[in-house]
Amino acid sequence: MLTDPLAESIAEAEKLVAGAPHIRTEQDLLEGYQYLAGGILATVHAAWATEREHPSFIQGTGPYMKMGLDNPDTLYFGARISDDEEYVVTGRRGTTVDLSFQVLTGNYTDANVPGSVNAFDDRAFDIEPDGTFRITFGPEAANGRPNHFTLAPGSTQLVVREVYSDWNQQRGTIRIERADTAGTPTTPLTTQNVERRFARAGSSLVSRVQTWLKFPEWFYLNLPVNTMTPPRSTPGGLTTQFSSAGHYDLRDDQAMIITVPRSDAPYQSFQLGSMWYISLDYVGHQTSLNVAQSQVDPDGMIRLVVCARNPGITNWIDTIGHARGYLQFRWQRVNRELTAVDGPSVAVVDHDRIADSLPFHHNNVISPQDFANRIATRRAAVADRMLG
Repeated sequence: MLTDPLAESIAEAEKLVAGAPHIRTEQDLLEGYQYLAGGILATVHAAWATEREHPSFIQGTGPYMKMGLDNPDTLYFGARISDDEEYVVTGRRGTTVDLSFQVLTGNYTDANVPGSVNAFDDRAFDIEPDGTFRITFGPEAANGRPNHFTLAPGSTQLVVREVYSDWNQQRGTIRIERADTAGTPTTPLTTQNVERRFARAGSSLVSRVQTWLKFPEWFYLNLPVNTMTPPRSTPGGLTTQFSSAGHYDLRDDQAMIITVPRSDAPYQSFQLGSMWYISLDYVGHQTSLNVAQSQVDPDGMIRLVVCARNPGITNWIDTIGHARGYLQFRWQRVNRELTAVDGPSVAVVDHDRIADSLPFHHNNVISPQDFANRIATRRAAVADRMLG
């Protein structure tokens, strides 16, 4: 059967998930199967929705098909490209805080991080007063040609990130065309083509699981537990982004208090991730906060309280019962080097000492109804941007 390669790969990926070294509880395993389901959705979609002759942007990561410690504030779009073709990217800039582009060579694997040959945000090209833009990518040098970006040899992917701060900001639009095939019909399917797509989806699924089980070992798990790094340029070539990373291990009667200055960068955020290296549920729980959503204390500091039980604090970051996981700050559209002074400090305290550990505790208290309203706002905003 044509689907045999996909079925075999799903079985192989299931074994990888079931044998993941971090599994300790039934919740860990069940979330692994949920993660596997998202991977199947994403890789089958990518195999059938992408064409080299007629490329299009697709979402490879979202609330139901997560990977790579996805940012709750970000919509991710990707297109397959070739280094010897020219592409025209058009769209309308939304009101989101950041819109960035990155050209990659190769793919993420369990042995390799793809090369980043170009990365820039929308400050690098002209945008019309009505928000529309047109940029080109191709093998030729720009030679004064406006809004043109040269594709380096080996370029295979164009990734676009649209980043929200206020979740009520409006998303933009974006599309891609290959210059020499615009207006031509799609190539008819063949048996060989169909078989190849199912096989590609299967191999991509196995690679996806292997890669993101390995990735944290490179960048997180070698760090001391319950600490975070100073801000550093984000691995992977994102030239206008800095990040601070760590992993936590907390008992139910403990809390982590993270203190960080409100940054002068246009975008600043914090999130938790599960041991599957994906975001925790950010729709029905407050597992992330960006600067627009955070309460800032009178001294200009943001104090986040990470714990399993609701402490009645506005900046509570809910672990949703995950005793272990990943910690991540991001700063974007930066125009200077960030240093340790810009980064977080971390303290682990007993849960009943949270109030004593917050110098402005009286400002941080929130009622159950007001916190429920925050969750309702999150649900509505995610629903709006996913349909927009």
